[in-house]
Amino acid sequence: MNAAAAPATGAPPTTTTADPSAPPSAVSPLPAHSHAAAAPSEDSTLIRPNYKQKFKPSIAQSILRQVLAENLAGKSYNAEECSAWTRTIADTVRHKLKELSLDRYKYMVQVVIGEMHGEGARMNCRAFWDPDTDNMAQETFMNDSLFCVAVVFGVFYY
Repeated sequence: MNAAAAPATGAPPTTTTADPSAPPSAVSPLPAHSHAAAAPSEDSTLIRPNYKQKFKPSIAQSILRQVLAENLAGKSYNAEECSAWTRTIADTVRHKLKELSLDRYKYMVQVVIGEMHGEGARMNCRAFWDPDTDNMAQETFMNDSLFCVAVVFGVFYY
């Protein structure tokens, strides 16, 4: 079997460059890939978030409450506009959650708007997640003509 011989040491290959302030005979070794010597980021080895980096339902719920009030206060139910309203609300909530800088969390936002007729409505959801890192928050907005239920799921990406 003919195999290419590998270097005996595990050192990275080096190149030599001349130092402009040094005499012409002096050269300094530099690693071929200087970016490889950089320390790995702390998040690359993170298995679980610490307490400060966890998704907090109370913060998400206050964001939901604020966005729903800003977007739906004083509005009447309009079937043609509901699609745009739900998209705007979901995008705004997701953007505000991303501003929290909870690295490696993925957000799913669900918004439902319906007309108020006095009857009840139920929403259900099932998920397979890690109860130590993943969580959810919900908020309901109602006025005389419409109701809105918004749910946010914060899932830690392993």
